[in-house]
Amino acid sequence: MAKSMTRGEDAPRGIAQKKAPEEAGPGRVTTVVFLALLIDLLGFTLILPLLPSILDHYAKADDSFFQSLQNTVDWFAATVGVPQERRYNSVLFGGLIGSLFSILQFFSSPLTGAASDYYGRRKVLMLTVVGLISSYALWALSQSFGVFLLSRVVGGLSKGNVSLCTAIIADLPSSKSRSKGMAMIGIAFSLGFTVGPMIGAIFAMNAASGEIFYMRPALLALLFAVIDLVFIFFLLPETLPRENRLSSVTSVFQEAGDLVSPIALFNFSAVTRRKDSPSRESIQNLKVLGLVYFLYLFLFSGLEYTISFLTHQRFRFDSMQQGKMFFFIGITMAVIQGGYARRIKPGTEIIAVKRSIMLLIPAFLLIGWANGMVMLGIGLFLYSFAAAIVVPCLSAVVSAYGSTSQKGTVMGILRCLGALARAVGPILSATVYWLAGPELCFSVCSFCFLLPLLLLGRIKLETKNE
Repeated sequence: MAKSMTRGEDAPRGIAQKKAPEEAGPGRVTTVVFLALLIDLLGFTLILPLLPSILDHYAKADDSFFQSLQNTVDWFAATVGVPQERRYNSVLFGGLIGSLFSILQFFSSPLTGAASDYYGRRKVLMLTVVGLISSYALWALSQSFGVFLLSRVVGGLSKGNVSLCTAIIADLPSSKSRSKGMAMIGIAFSLGFTVGPMIGAIFAMNAASGEIFYMRPALLALLFAVIDLVFIFFLLPETLPRENRLSSVTSVFQEAGDLVSPIALFNFSAVTRRKDSPSRESIQNLKVLGLVYFLYLFLFSGLEYTISFLTHQRFRFDSMQQGKMFFFIGITMAVIQGGYARRIKPGTEIIAVKRSIMLLIPAFLLIGWANGMVMLGIGLFLYSFAAAIVVPCLSAVVSAYGSTSQKGTVMGILRCLGALARAVGPILSATVYWLAGPELCFSVCSFCFLLPLLLLGRIKLETKNE
């Protein structure tokens, strides 16, 4: 899988010092991707502890658009006979917003992933960051629920940068470098989800008199996005040489079409259509891995999205307490990522994934039925441990498949399956939460984790394709 690239071949004018990944070294590429993704996630996670309070703010502000949605939900609740105490309307609205963000990401990620196989990773990555800058600017300017919702729409359409970062890591020449790179991406997520929510909560708590509490976090998110764009422009080298890119724009759109069709996604059609597609056995492994990835994130994202609403309603967590909860989750994930996940040997990732998924069953049962902080804390610890392992390990396994020119497409398919899962997971979990309460919601979803666990038994441990 050795690759060749001429110095400065894909660098823009005036930046001839850019090096190919081999010349700069896989270590440098991994470090730059890690820092760029960390900066991005710091801005992205600022809103997490604020979302329940933001929805409460619009509910109390007599926002006409929000009130029309509220009236529709109340009418539907009365029609289906939902008891008044079970009308967790803010949870349902939160699930809708989360699903909207992810369904837009589902449609945009194929375009960014396939486009990067033709234009190169670096250019497309910068374009997505420009979109995020626009999203945060809209959030900072929002005075109504409609504009706030628009900012989430623009953000969802622009959030293809994570899949591009995984594609960049997948371009690296060895399985050891890719496994380490995927682990570093996991560490970036852990640190971002550790520090970002706390910063967002602190900035919201220190809002000036008469200032909307989310204004400062929104402006800070905008600043982070601008810094990220400058950082990528000057320091990130192009990792996909021209000779390994797609040969025509037509191929880009054909692959994009394969990536928005759920059937084509689960069959990895964008990869199997090519002349240099992997072997039949590899394709079967990819299909099973894709289904496992989807089922895991479908269940995980739904429960993950409702945790902040559960703690807000059951334990009366304010924004600062929500920030502390995310800090606990993030610091636990960072320790696990740095001390354990990055040392998982290539070829043993599936075993680690199985063990981690098994932990999620008691984790979510404890969270859903928690009646005190100790029970909640134990559940969150087990949840954090598993979350630190599963996605990086599955990504590392999948990144071993496909030829050099297919890495962006393979990782794009995986990211699209994740976006599809996150598009339907939050709204379905929020609906069950809204109809039946958190105990039943978390209990049913917990035992459903047995499905991806059983599917992993069909994967052979030797999945490398060097």
